[in-house]
Amino acid sequence: MKSPLRIGMIGLDTSHVVAFTELLNNPGHPQHVPGARVVAAFQGGSPDVEASASRIGGFTTTLVKDHGIRLHASIEELCRHVDAVMLESVDGRPHLSQAIPVMKAGRPMYIEKPIAASLADTREIFRLSSDLKSPVFSSSCLRFAETTQAVRAGKIGPVHYCETYSPAKTEPHHPELFWYGIHGCEALYTVMGPGCRKVRRELTSDGKIQVTGFWGGNRFGVFREGPNGGFALGEKGRARVGNHERYHGLLREVVRFFQTGETPVDPRETIELVAFMEAAAESKRQGGDWVPLAASAREQL
Repeated sequence: MKSPLRIGMIGLDTSHVVAFTELLNNPGHPQHVPGARVVAAFQGGSPDVEASASRIGGFTTTLVKDHGIRLHASIEELCRHVDAVMLESVDGRPHLSQAIPVMKAGRPMYIEKPIAASLADTREIFRLSSDLKSPVFSSSCLRFAETTQAVRAGKIGPVHYCETYSPAKTEPHHPELFWYGIHGCEALYTVMGPGCRKVRRELTSDGKIQVTGFWGGNRFGVFREGPNGGFALGEKGRARVGNHERYHGLLREVVRFFQTGETPVDPRETIELVAFMEAAAESKRQGGDWVPLAASAREQL
C-alpha cells in the first residue's frame, strides 16, 4: 500500500483547516477520506480581516497540539517537505502571491474559495499554472453535493432554469459575492455550466441579494441569498440542487486530484464564475442594470 501523500496547508485562519485535517488524518472519522495527510503548514493571516485575525491563533493551536502539524516559516520551505498544497487563506487577496511559490515548486494545489479577490488575479493564477505546468483547482464544497452532481450528469436532461441559494455575508475587502455568496454561485455554475452572457443584481422584496444570469440558448440561472439549497428545471422534470453535504465530497476530489494531477473543475468554468460575481458587483454599482460578461472572461488558456 502506498504511503499517504503529504499535504501542506497555507493560511490557518479558517475553520476549514481543522475540519479538513480531521477528515484526512483521522481514520476513525465516519467520513474519513484516505490517501493523504496534512503534515505541515504556513500560518499566514490577514490582520485587516476580522475573520482572520480573531481566529488564526485558535486554529493554529488546534492543528499543532491535536494533530501534530509542523509549522514552517515560509511557503518555499513548506513546499520542500510536502507532496501537495491546500491554500486555505480565508482572504482571497494574497492568494496569487501565496500560490506563486507553490507553482514554482511544481506542487499540485487546491485553492480555497474564493480563488482570488478579483478576476484579474484569477486569470493570472491559471496563466501561471499553465505556463509552469503546475496543476491548480478551486471550488466550494457545494459543487460536489450528490444531488447537484446528479443534475450536472443529466438526471433531468438539459437544464433550462436553475435557482440556488446560500448565505451571502460580505467582507469589505472583497466584492459582494466573493465571501459567502460564492457557495450558491458555485452550485449554480455546477448545474448551468459556462456560457452566461449577462448578469443583473437586484434586491428581493425582503431585502435579500438576487442575481440573475442569462445563458446562451435562452436559459436562466438565479442566485438568491438564503439558506443553502435550490432547484433545477430540465427537460425531464425538476430536481433539488445546492444542498450542503459538508466536506467529504470535496476532499475526495482534492485527494484524487493530488494523486493524478487531473483537475476536476475546468479552469475556464472557474474563471467565468469569478467573472459572473464581478459582473454582479458592477450591476450593483449601476443600480441593477444588466451587465455583459466580457468575452475575454471566457477566453483563457
